[in-house]
Amino acid sequence: MSRAPALLVIAHGSRDPRHAATVHALTGRVRALRPGLRVETAFLDFNTPTVSQVLSALYLSGVREVVALPLLLTRAFHAKSDVPAALAESAARLPGLSVRVADVLGPSPLLLSALDRRLAEAGLTPADRSTTAVVLASAGSSDPEAIAAIAETAREWRRTGWCAVRPAFASAALPRTEDAVRALRAEGFARVAVAPYVIAPGRLPDRITAGAEAAGADVVAGVLGPAPELARLLLGRFDTAAAAPARLPALTA
Repeated sequence: MSRAPALLVIAHGSRDPRHAATVHALTGRVRALRPGLRVETAFLDFNTPTVSQVLSALYLSGVREVVALPLLLTRAFHAKSDVPAALAESAARLPGLSVRVADVLGPSPLLLSALDRRLAEAGLTPADRSTTAVVLASAGSSDPEAIAAIAETAREWRRTGWCAVRPAFASAALPRTEDAVRALRAEGFARVAVAPYVIAPGRLPDRITAGAEAAGADVVAGVLGPAPELARLLLGRFDTAAAAPARLPALTA
């Protein structure tokens, strides 16, 4: 029976096959950075394996300590409701299984570095920062805490040297990506870039890209995906949760 904690990365899931492929690429990078750590992936919806299936498999293999990490950028509905419910079901069913829940990924300076990486890959250079306005385009949420977190991330990113950073949303909140791009143009910014603040491809990220292109954005970055900064962030969240059980929620049968 293993007392070494395993890392369970819990992604949202999508009908779009690019989503699961991107999540697996990210968790593969985490494994490469920490070869001795057991890393498993589960999905809340659309994809398999489920949280219940992975926790059962870990339990049968002798694992009794798990750190569950929601692969989410903000504490919205999935982090507050879906993830705890899925974990509680398994913890009640598997005697002696201890599950600690790590923080969601945002906010973090590593996310800002990953966004910078994607914009650089799209063609921007460090010299462009002071003359480029950026739209930070997220999937969107109806949760006020999540909306506030996106706005704060935009403010923090602006402080790193971009001449403007504005939040936008693909659903559930306004402005839309295309409206944010047009507003920045109307304010006189000659170069406007769009940076999707999403982890994996899917319907809403495609909506971000379509809106950016429709509004004539000069640069459209790729999703965060398996950026090395994200892999390091996952390990940081894991280490914090594993080292501080008394200060984090625990679900123990």
